[in-house]
Amino acid sequence: MTDTVVKTDLESGRKSRLSPEIRRGLLGLGLGNTLEWYDWMVFGLLSAFIGPKFFPSQDPVAATLSALAVFAVGFAFRPLGGILLGTFADRIGRRRVMLWSIMMMAVTTLIIAVSPTYDQIGPAAGVILLVCRIVQGISTGVEAPLSTAHAVELVPEGREGFVAGIISFYVNAGILLASLVSYLCSLMLGGSVMADWGWRVPFVVGAAFGFVVVYLRRTLPETMKPEELANNSAKTVWGGVRKHWLSVLAITFVVGAAQAYNYAWNTGLPTAARTGFKEDATAVFALTTVLGVVLVAGSLIISKVADGKSMSKWFLITRALAIPSVFLMLMYVKPGIAGFAAVLLGGSVVLVLNMTLYNVVTSSLMPKGCRGAGTALGYGLGVALFGGTASYLLVWLQSLNASWIFPVYVAVLSALSIVFYLLARQKNGIFIGR
Repeated sequence: MTDTVVKTDLESGRKSRLSPEIRRGLLGLGLGNTLEWYDWMVFGLLSAFIGPKFFPSQDPVAATLSALAVFAVGFAFRPLGGILLGTFADRIGRRRVMLWSIMMMAVTTLIIAVSPTYDQIGPAAGVILLVCRIVQGISTGVEAPLSTAHAVELVPEGREGFVAGIISFYVNAGILLASLVSYLCSLMLGGSVMADWGWRVPFVVGAAFGFVVVYLRRTLPETMKPEELANNSAKTVWGGVRKHWLSVLAITFVVGAAQAYNYAWNTGLPTAARTGFKEDATAVFALTTVLGVVLVAGSLIISKVADGKSMSKWFLITRALAIPSVFLMLMYVKPGIAGFAAVLLGGSVVLVLNMTLYNVVTSSLMPKGCRGAGTALGYGLGVALFGGTASYLLVWLQSLNASWIFPVYVAVLSALSIVFYLLARQKNGIFIGR
């Protein structure tokens, strides 16, 4: 069992080396994030193909909105996943819960890959898809927040910036992989085959990858000590969460603003380009792949630059930058792949800054004894209320010619996240880093 109280030499400014055991742990945790984001983004990117197969409609936009609604339902169950699995993580340890969450994701991805369509079994097809998304929502309700908390507990004090960058690297690798696989499938199979059965291929890839991650996670180090687990019950865990309610509220808005920005850029804008403005699907997938490369490279850069730095200060600066940058999306108001490219890539720098830091920042707001439950609850609420609805909201507003409302909405969320973070830091302090 790995002891989280690691000796460091902070006074001399030297960064402690990571042992092979810690590096293997970070690999298992990171690849789980890769799978989560790959599976989640593939569904969003392929919603224009999935919608007509499971929710047939005369209007392709309506079918796409139905698929995105199922996409959002998965988010609605993330708080439940946070409550259930986050509590278990504080009571029985991190490792077993991390293994459960990835198994749930791998199995349901395989089911989606082979699921019959509406033409084959009628409305039951949509029910199967919905149930899979609910299970995935429960799984991802704990995967992202707990894997980051687990990673931060695993490394020596002062290496939080490195964890932020490296976990973000794996997250963005999943986003890139989703875009790349979707692009290659579209390029090699063509639009008609993708609409028929080709959309299944990316899910088969995700399922196979998932079972590889399950194997790697069997040897994850545990960061909860036996005495910490012995003293924790559901009552003490949730007593800690209630005591730090302001921190949970801050986590909700810190996560919600980042996720609204993220899903708008990674799924909402590409979906609007394909369905609303009828852009070429292959060109859209190519540009989202370029965005993925920017995010992956940016994460690695930030892991070096932010290592040993104050995560609190970095968060406040980068979140403030998100407020003006989200208005770039107002440039894309008519068909044209050049306009889509300018918006998508123009907002990528601020996007990678925000997506790299937010989970480590949220982990710092909760004490270790209730960190699993508190961060997972706040994360689940933030994603359910603001992240999961972002793609649907953006496409819907564009259909009403009111797309200007969306950047205002994200800017307000970003401002509120700064306010609540400062209030929580003042009242409760921070428990990781500085």
